[in-house]
Amino acid sequence: MQGRIIKVAGPLIVAENMADVKMYDVVRVSDERLIGEVIELREDKASIQVYEETSGIGVGDKVYSTDAPLSVELGPGLIESIFDGIQRPLNKLYDVYGERIGRGIDIPSIDHSKLWDFNPVKKVGEKVVAGDVIGTVQETTVILHKIMIPYKVSGTIKEIYHGKFTVDDVVCVLTDDNGQQIEVTMLQKWPVRKGRPYKTKLSPSKPLITGQRVIDTLFPIAKGGVACVPGPFGSGKTVVQHQLAKWADADLIVYVGCGERGNEMTDVLNEFPALIDPKSGEPLMKRTVLIANTSDMPVAAREASIYTGITIAEYYRDMGYNVAIMADSSSRWAEALREMSGRLEEMPGEEGYPAYLSSRLAEFYERAGIVRLLGGEEKVGSVTAIGAVSPPGGDLSEPVSQATLRIVKVFWGLSAQLAYRRHFPAIDWLTSYSLYIDKLSKWYSDEIDLEWNGLRQEAVKLLQNEAELDEIVRLVGIDALSDSDRLTMETAKTIREDYLHQNAFHEVDTYTSLKKQYKMLKTILKFDHEGRRAIEECVDIDDILQMPVRERVGRMKYLPENRIDEIDQIGMEIKNEVDQLIAKGEL
Repeated sequence: MQGRIIKVAGPLIVAENMADVKMYDVVRVSDERLIGEVIELREDKASIQVYEETSGIGVGDKVYSTDAPLSVELGPGLIESIFDGIQRPLNKLYDVYGERIGRGIDIPSIDHSKLWDFNPVKKVGEKVVAGDVIGTVQETTVILHKIMIPYKVSGTIKEIYHGKFTVDDVVCVLTDDNGQQIEVTMLQKWPVRKGRPYKTKLSPSKPLITGQRVIDTLFPIAKGGVACVPGPFGSGKTVVQHQLAKWADADLIVYVGCGERGNEMTDVLNEFPALIDPKSGEPLMKRTVLIANTSDMPVAAREASIYTGITIAEYYRDMGYNVAIMADSSSRWAEALREMSGRLEEMPGEEGYPAYLSSRLAEFYERAGIVRLLGGEEKVGSVTAIGAVSPPGGDLSEPVSQATLRIVKVFWGLSAQLAYRRHFPAIDWLTSYSLYIDKLSKWYSDEIDLEWNGLRQEAVKLLQNEAELDEIVRLVGIDALSDSDRLTMETAKTIREDYLHQNAFHEVDTYTSLKKQYKMLKTILKFDHEGRRAIEECVDIDDILQMPVRERVGRMKYLPENRIDEIDQIGMEIKNEVDQLIAKGEL
């Protein structure tokens, strides 16, 4: 079916004679075959957002419908690739077209000519249903790609093959209940705006361990949870997301650069192949999918990039993997929504954003979760979603931040003040929160130590007390405080500077295991406990604060993981030095 353009407004075009198309159908615009998507229908007129530059497109040009929604190709070859917002492979486009991507390019998202070694895990005569794994492909040295029966397909295996195949080759033939034969390939297609199905959603109960002390200790996120990282320009949102992508104990990372600066995506591309995954010893790219839609790319494709990323994440979740998706940043995505809404002449909501902003954000974040998967076997997989928010001027009362906070359960609020003081990660411990703490406390008690939750609460209380005492210090000076309050200030300072502060570019400090975090926090709080014991024995506070062991406390974070037992010795030294001070006072 052919339509005809009657209006062009930047990335939005309106075409008539489109009565047979459906919402979210993909169309090809003009003889240049630009990719577009139907976003509004009125009688026989369709409003289409075009995912490419529309210069040179005019009234009267033809529009061709594909009668299919915007979909992604799912199969071996996704990992280590970098795609744009509509899953065009940028590395392949560079090889063919050079640095400037042409318009109307139709190139497969994944390589259809590459041969993959397919190893069947099912046999002829076995019954299979949607979601069952019939074979595996070693996609990278880290990820075993599981070939699954597509959605709404079931039957008895009539033939299953072994050997090298392309994603288009038939690897299995089923006979359904009606006697019809169904051919199964390694390639699946899925519409990006529709969540992939599962049996049931489960309640998160295990943390996503990130190696970042302020997150793991104070504001943990669960596997299958949702978090947002809001903060003003320069406060370190992107570095926080890079750290999570590098060190989080997810099996697979999907990183979506949505409307961010091109040089930041360049940093990711340069860093990730050089970084070694601490779990496997292989380059981090071996378990990473990158989606880059930078700020200079067409704005409409920015809106699609979030859905492309979450669909790829769900696909690997369906194999039983724990996937983490980083969206940097949802504010740029919302700006694309606002621009398209304005061109559609819709009634604007708050600050010009469309009235459906909250529901669109919820659609994305609600696709995260830990789920029991389809198939005859009991399998569980998870998608953890972490979105950066870039509020203009750091104003968290603006619509995108407020709509996001209503949905997510973890809020890592970045502070410009902390960033200016060079305290990174600049997560403000007084405003941030995690609603998963109660559910995760049992895991921390069972897997790390029974003391963990008590230590965490004690550290939070000390930081809150410091904030209250800080007001007094500013007014009348630190000498007005009691010895006990001065010790509170010093312990809180140690927690801030020697525990919560973490250098992302230091080879040791960049990642801290939970066991090391526990030992470090226990030692810092031991200094507080022993200091209070000394104060009760009338030891002068200045003598307590000048104990030689404090230097070793400050350098605990630079101890490699294979030397963390030395932290226990520091705790013993604290007790010994306090005992000496008390004995000296008694003399």
